[in-house]
Amino acid sequence: MNDVHGNAGEPGASWFAPDLLNGRYALITGGATGLGRAMAETFAALGADIALCGRREALLEQAADELRKRHGCRVVWRGCDLRQADAVADMMTYVFAERPLDILVNNAAANFVARAETLSSRARDAVFDISMKGTANCTFEAGKRWIEARRGGTVLSIVTSYAWHGSPFVVPSAMAKAGVLAMTKSLASEWGPKGIRLNALAPGSFPTGGAWERLVPKPELAAQHETNNALGRPGRPEEVATLAAFLVSDASAYINGECVTIDGGRWPHMAGTFGFLHALNDQDWNAIRQKGR
Repeated sequence: MNDVHGNAGEPGASWFAPDLLNGRYALITGGATGLGRAMAETFAALGADIALCGRREALLEQAADELRKRHGCRVVWRGCDLRQADAVADMMTYVFAERPLDILVNNAAANFVARAETLSSRARDAVFDISMKGTANCTFEAGKRWIEARRGGTVLSIVTSYAWHGSPFVVPSAMAKAGVLAMTKSLASEWGPKGIRLNALAPGSFPTGGAWERLVPKPELAAQHETNNALGRPGRPEEVATLAAFLVSDASAYINGECVTIDGGRWPHMAGTFGFLHALNDQDWNAIRQKGR
């Protein structure tokens, strides 16, 4: 993760006014590690106070301490099993007791690769319950509190591009993320008049330790998975964090019910009928040109 000053040519908090999120209070689920942690760092660098939740309390406590030391912001954390509605309600009560929440980022999710016909109902539920049910639990609990208090709020849910085009070997995740996307669009319409915006963000290949252990079973496949996009490289966590900061800020106040993809152009690169021709070299193309004359 870049510091607040960033690196030349790379996105980071320095691309924005340093007070972009001043006075905001953001809850990030699964915010102790990976992309969630990158978003917490960027939000804090831009002036936000942070709340973190997840199941691994030791990691939450460590992340909170590091965020306080690095950014001087207020950070609270709470261990929570997002699959349990009562636990989420208690967690939200705790978070809102600190001060009214402004931003919810639904980042926590579960996923692993498997052939669909081998999955047990428990394996499917392991993905559904966190990725879709946990996201819904957090969204409805935050929205209910905002509506009762007649306050606005912003929800950003992390989905994936296969929420709309599907993918083999991650079928429960595709189903769950499609549900999150439908929730986002539906509530954006229903809650928009109440001052609550909902959007989604769909990252492509952003290598993180935990995700890659479950999703890339052979190390030799990692490079292929990370570079099968038009830019030929994996994403950097700060790139997701920068886009997320924009989407939860007032700079995007007229964006509602949308899903923004950040994947290096993977979809048009891989979906084009003749995309396989990227494998041709200059000699091949010269031969084709001569043949066509």
